[in-house]
Amino acid sequence: MEKGWKQVFLTTLEYQAEMAKSILEKNGIRAIIMNQKDSAYQTFGDIAILAEEHLEAKAIELLKELKN
Repeated sequence: MEKGWKQVFLTTLEYQAEMAKSILEKNGIRAIIMNQKDSAYQTFGDIAILAEEHLEAKAIELLKELKN
């Protein structure tokens, strides 16, 4: 994982990852989607959303509703 970034959300669904990134960016938090799915099978692996380390708590709070 990149230095200065923390994982704040994990999903297997691409649309959910895009929604999470959009929510964070609308709230002034830079976000990165890290797709760790197997390129051959697309059913194995996760998609992680990373946010700047110093905004980790705020990012997790913003994404709490999306998780449920």
